[in-house]
Amino acid sequence: MKRSVINRYLRSAAEFFDSMDFKLPPFAFFSIADWKKHKADVTEVFDLSLGWDITDFGTGDFEKTGLLLFTIRNGRLGDASYPKPYAEKIMMVREQQVTPMHFHTHKMEDIINRGGGDLVITMHHSDANGGTTDAPVTVSVDGMRRTVKAGGTLRLKPGESITLPQKLYHTFHAENGNAMVGEVSMVNDDSGDNRFLKPMGRFPALDEDEAPVYLLCNDYNKFV
Repeated sequence: MKRSVINRYLRSAAEFFDSMDFKLPPFAFFSIADWKKHKADVTEVFDLSLGWDITDFGTGDFEKTGLLLFTIRNGRLGDASYPKPYAEKIMMVREQQVTPMHFHTHKMEDIINRGGGDLVITMHHSDANGGTTDAPVTVSVDGMRRTVKAGGTLRLKPGESITLPQKLYHTFHAENGNAMVGEVSMVNDDSGDNRFLKPMGRFPALDEDEAPVYLLCNDYNKFV
């Protein structure tokens, strides 16, 4: 992805979150000079990959298949330095933009529609070989049991949330406008805990055609 394109989407997301009255922590808007000034104090941010994250999942078409998110808090499994057992993200899911079918081996998560458009989630149980089954799927939506057929969908209106257990395949997109989507979960590990139904890239290769407006979580070692 071109850095100029990423910059445009980051500015758009920052404006979107602000319009929804969701405030990001100060480091979301650090310049490279700010990061260097605070380097001794932000080890946790760097180690746990907090901050901005954007991906087109290797498709080259972010508008169609992609996700923009900001990791607010996280821990690390088995690391006494970071014992926090939970994580939180805020995401901008663009209208009709798909996050591909995937599950998490360790992480259970709540996905919350914090506002904007509807969030449409499609789900499958996984089998022992990493494929899908024909079994119906039962999940909790705000504490209420909901059952859909294999590959069935649930529509979350603003304010609604769903609990997704480990190894449950899911894909989602927004309808009726962009959606601000929260995630409250067990510890997040994007480097080892994601299983995509079809092979996908997670972090895009970058074409540095201009300077970054905000650093991504995978930029810290490069620029600071």
